[in-house]
Amino acid sequence: MAHDLVITGGTVVDGTGAEPVRADVAVDGDRITAVGTVDAAGAGRVIDAEGRHVTPGFVDLHSHLDAQVAWDPQMSSSCYHGVTSVMMGNCGMTFAPLRPGQAEVLANAMESVEDIPASSILQGLSWDWETYGQYLDAIDEVPKGINTGGYVGDVAIRLYVAGDAACERDFVATPEQLTQMAAQVDEAIRSGAFGYSISRSLFHRVPDGRNVPGTWSDPSEFFTIAAPLGELGRGVLESAPRYNLENQPGSRVEEELAWMAEISRSLGRPFSFNLQQIRDMGDHYRQVMELAEQANDNGSQLRPQITPRSVGVLFSLAANTLIDDVPAFAEIADRDLAGRLAGIRDPERRDRIIEQGSSKDVDPFARMFLMPADEPVRYEYTDDDSIAAIAQRAGIHPVEAYLDSLDRSDGRAIVNWPVMNQSSEAIEEMVTSPVTILGLADTGAHATQIMDASQPTYLLSHWVRDLGVLSLQEGIRRLTSDTANFIGYVDRGVVKEGAYADLNVLNIDEMALALPEIVHDFPGNAPRFVQKATGIDHSIVNGLPFMEAGEHTGALAGRLLRSTDA
Repeated sequence: MAHDLVITGGTVVDGTGAEPVRADVAVDGDRITAVGTVDAAGAGRVIDAEGRHVTPGFVDLHSHLDAQVAWDPQMSSSCYHGVTSVMMGNCGMTFAPLRPGQAEVLANAMESVEDIPASSILQGLSWDWETYGQYLDAIDEVPKGINTGGYVGDVAIRLYVAGDAACERDFVATPEQLTQMAAQVDEAIRSGAFGYSISRSLFHRVPDGRNVPGTWSDPSEFFTIAAPLGELGRGVLESAPRYNLENQPGSRVEEELAWMAEISRSLGRPFSFNLQQIRDMGDHYRQVMELAEQANDNGSQLRPQITPRSVGVLFSLAANTLIDDVPAFAEIADRDLAGRLAGIRDPERRDRIIEQGSSKDVDPFARMFLMPADEPVRYEYTDDDSIAAIAQRAGIHPVEAYLDSLDRSDGRAIVNWPVMNQSSEAIEEMVTSPVTILGLADTGAHATQIMDASQPTYLLSHWVRDLGVLSLQEGIRRLTSDTANFIGYVDRGVVKEGAYADLNVLNIDEMALALPEIVHDFPGNAPRFVQKATGIDHSIVNGLPFMEAGEHTGALAGRLLRSTDA
């Protein structure tokens, strides 16, 4: 029998953690039909994978593509990094359930929390739903290159039931309101949501500065709202947790881990929550992992969710710069990239920018690092790599060093200011811990601030290939079956007969990251960062080649995934 697609001569890393083996892979329709020695005669298409690794498509647990999916069927930048399935609705932020007239409220909240322009969200979505199930039905109708599922978010639920009062710090839901909130979770899970997400982070605020609903709620409320997960025996919990006391350096790690452990144990459901190393919080990341392991020994199912590199705020001449507050630059801030570049190259203006910028404190530049356009992209730095150090060696002010880098690169150079995961040693601890799970790629979020969607490429090129901290099979397992099994994506994340044909063909030796760049492709021409990669030769979704060498084939075989399909 002739197969629809055969991948020949590759080394299969099947996603389970098993040793790589040389094998062919046959695909018919949307399923893998053979792994081993396959006759490729008459196949609809043959991909020669000689010298390459064939892996499952990567499963990303943490995206904010809830709006972007409606206008960007490629779901970039996930598509550039071998991701074939994503999870939306993280951190309590979703666009359903929705009361009539609440679209602007939810869009503005998403902009405030996740830096996705509200104007783009309002233009890009149809807003013709009320329940979360109806939102899923709407997303089911749009073309997609990547598979996607979603959580229902606590923030939207509280706004739906209690309105603006839910944003008040002293808001306490009544028993009747909690019953209504639980009913929304029940409806969402029965309609196909994969779980219930919560925001507790002090960084998450609505536009007027108040914290998003749920931030200050007593955890007992979450037990009631999430009860349908236990009753249905389906779905996971996810949270952006609150580890610190407001305006105090003291830790509340034990308190936060305690309620998450108890709700997981009492409902019998897995619980994943964000974890990053932050310099000012000492070894709190290590404490979180230790407490999670202890809780799991007592019946909980906690998985601290991590990312394998630093999380940094990016600065680009095309969007936000280090000199936005310098008057001489502010005069040209309304220009496009070419206009800004011409402006900083004007000798008189350049001199004024340097003179006015010389009053800037040098200290912050010691924690900011250049990503030059003519060097390989990297995310590990020493003190000598900082803009302050570069300037000191040249005997100039950091502002002048920054302008020089922009000039040399025709405006393409990026500045990275790592604000989380500043320690490589801490990242290695988290990456190698058996209790953690990969996530936090944040695709779709922080449009002009952060670009973390490239984490699969970085994990495999840095921690696997360059440092050997993880074996190839373990790195692939972490990106595939580990995440797919946790969330409940059935028959995905593995290369085996009968599994869905979500596959990557990788040239591990050539895997590298491109420099982040600003594009203007959101509704309303709004800007955002994208980041591409090399070394990912083919990504296949549900049996159809989707991306080839970083370019879209035109196929859009992605699907809405529902927990009800399990």
